[in-house]
Amino acid sequence: MTPTDPRVDAYIQQAAPFAKPILVHLRKVVHEACPEVQETMKWSFPHFDYKGIFCAMASFKQHATFGFWKGSLLAAKLPKVDEKAMGQFGRIASMDDLPPAKTLARIVKAAARLNDDGVKVVRARKAKKAPLKPPADLMTALKRKPKALAAFKAFSAGQQREYVEWITEARREATRASRLATAVGWIAEGKPRNWKYMK
Repeated sequence: MTPTDPRVDAYIQQAAPFAKPILVHLRKVVHEACPEVQETMKWSFPHFDYKGIFCAMASFKQHATFGFWKGSLLAAKLPKVDEKAMGQFGRIASMDDLPPAKTLARIVKAAARLNDDGVKVVRARKAKKAPLKPPADLMTALKRKPKALAAFKAFSAGQQREYVEWITEARREATRASRLATAVGWIAEGKPRNWKYMK
């Protein structure tokens, strides 16, 4: 087995008890089927790289997931799952939810061949959203606070859209008025709509 990443060890140790044997098993199968694989952490969960991004596993409160970066090209080899989850194996709640180790190893080897051959996945581009026109009440409130208006104009189109959608999705006038007042305050401080969730 190739050297392991201590961050992956720590991730497995911190996983829920049901998930630990699943993650250990997936890790073992990946290393055995593709000995040159390298472990890393991306987006806060374990990834395996082999001549580029290869596959990943993750653990949640009640299920684990496993999937391949080029999973769409492996569809014929993958098991059919009813429950959708990140990856191609659905919600993995126990070892019984995984294919046998030999089958899983064959899928890992097929995925490795795709990277060996330099096969690329053509990903559909998301259509650009048309710019949203800010509602009149928002623009009136912003014009009363020049600092807020300048900050709003400096925001990216996506950040402006988040505020516009938040205000226009309010069902009651009282909710809309409350959101409008909050938005103008946050915007004046240069805060995007979801500033609380940004690191």
